[in-house]
Amino acid sequence: MVQTDGRTATARATVDLSGYPDLVMVLLGFRVGSLRGLPALMRIGRGLATIGRSPPEGLLGNDGMMFGWNHVGIRHYWRDLDSLGRFTRSAPHSGWWRDFLADRHGCGFWHEAYSAKGGIEAIYVGIDDPVGLGAFAPARRPEGPFLSSRDRLMADARERRDVAA
Repeated sequence: MVQTDGRTATARATVDLSGYPDLVMVLLGFRVGSLRGLPALMRIGRGLATIGRSPPEGLLGNDGMMFGWNHVGIRHYWRDLDSLGRFTRSAPHSGWWRDFLADRHGCGFWHEAYSAKGGIEAIYVGIDDPVGLGAFAPARRPEGPFLSSRDRLMADARERRDVAA
């Protein structure tokens, strides 16, 4: 706060993102649906702590949030889509994702990705009550050209360019 003539003025700031033309922001959520899911939540917490101590190449920043007592969120900022892709295809992420899909332990997971180059995508697994973009946008099956995050981002960017043209 800045003091001027007896009044307190709020300091304002913004950021220069020109050095990050390929920035990708990812919002992730994990919702525990039963007591059986608490150990899965704890495993994710340990994984996120590891990432915080030793960030993967390309992860610029991350922070956590609580959406509710049983719903945690994470926000990641990635230098580019390639860095994010390498992380998701390598351990520990790839192992956690494979294990989660094999047995969700009564939990749900979602992520939404927003690319500075254009394109927004989302995936929801085991989320009964829609959240985020899923609360208002029509659902689409994640298959074919919409199977991977990269494919969904690229398809959305193309569709937005086509609409704008």
